[in-house]
Amino acid sequence: MESHNLAERKQASALSSGMTGTKVTVAGWLQDTRNLGGIAFLLLRDRTGVVQVTALKKKLGDEVFTELTSIPRESVLAVTGEVKENEQVSTGFEILPESYAILSRAATPLPLGIIDKVGVELDTRLNNRFLDLRKEEVLGIFNIRNLLLKGMREYLGNEGFIEIHTPKIVAAGAEGGATLFPIEYFEKDAYLAQSPQLYKQLLMSAGFDKVYELAPAFRAERSDTVRHLAEFASLDVELSFIDGSEVIMNVLEGLITHSFKTVIDEGQAFLDKLEVELKEPSTPFPRITFEESVDILEQNGLRLHGDMDTEAEKKLGELMLKEHGAELYFITSFPTELKKETFYAMREPEEPSLTRYFDLDYRGEELVSGGQREHRYNFLVQQMNEIGLDEAQFGFYLNAFKYGMPPHGGFGLGVERVLHMMLSLPNIRECVLFPRDMNRIIP
Repeated sequence: MESHNLAERKQASALSSGMTGTKVTVAGWLQDTRNLGGIAFLLLRDRTGVVQVTALKKKLGDEVFTELTSIPRESVLAVTGEVKENEQVSTGFEILPESYAILSRAATPLPLGIIDKVGVELDTRLNNRFLDLRKEEVLGIFNIRNLLLKGMREYLGNEGFIEIHTPKIVAAGAEGGATLFPIEYFEKDAYLAQSPQLYKQLLMSAGFDKVYELAPAFRAERSDTVRHLAEFASLDVELSFIDGSEVIMNVLEGLITHSFKTVIDEGQAFLDKLEVELKEPSTPFPRITFEESVDILEQNGLRLHGDMDTEAEKKLGELMLKEHGAELYFITSFPTELKKETFYAMREPEEPSLTRYFDLDYRGEELVSGGQREHRYNFLVQQMNEIGLDEAQFGFYLNAFKYGMPPHGGFGLGVERVLHMMLSLPNIRECVLFPRDMNRIIP
């Protein structure tokens, strides 16, 4: 039928039964059509919700009614009509169409259903992600992600942190070469950044005091599990003039608490769609040393050989919830032997076999690793030499420690990992619009 002024389009969330008698234009995807002969109910969906369009054959005429009710599902329509109160509709109103336009006709059959209650493999969903993202519950994940990031930025901004952006093409990795993605960069060796770690520390030398970055990070880890991604969103935080890691843990605790509260306060409708009951974390988060965590596990029949593996992490999470009622908890004072590859980790001056490093775990899964860094040039060089790093390759980094570097520290947090655990999703790929892993590089 006739064209429509899309500039006047109203989103579903902007409409209400109080607008009865008003003429409006709505546009979106045709989710479903139920044709009862003389009357048909069309569900039109946009990002904010679903509107019922009630078509009457007597009002529209046979030809128009037949055409309107024959449009394939997931076609894009614009409809202009009158809002009418209807208590039998879940929203409390419907739209009686006076005209419509097919903006884009969908091909049939669809590669996967949008509202059909038929199980679809994750690979099929990800191969057709543009369709999968139309599902209300999938869209809900990304609305919650948006609120989570909003809460993080809000908290850090209120605490005086500056948002920064560091290079994602680098000459050396912060965590060693085994998990670096090499790239062609003119005639030089280069890599995709695993972390902004080295650059955050340079900014501490520059006097920025408090910085954070929300940006992609890349890790060539050969792990094909429900917890691993090759590209992920990382929140990295760094702050200066500290003495020990307690102040860093306090910032992290405040960040997590505020971000969860933001999601609960502003995203309850999305949580309900996903059938997730999220509670504000109780503070303070318990702090246990690595040695204490080993003792707890051994008392419960699990003996460690070195660092905690996935089984040990999960068991500790169960015990912390059972004995302390804590879903979130810090593991502190990591042994130097376990953190040698993290060459910038500060060791305890009185007990060099321990570091000032910690993890934050959430129900048995590590969310965050961080702590106080080594700011003294000689100690830093010594720790690099211990693991065979070439000082010359890190000249740009080491120079910053020669000319006035304050005591500092911080942490890195995987956004998808938080969301994965927060929503109890079966696979971390659910938290990424277009995930990248060992096997997937398209779409």
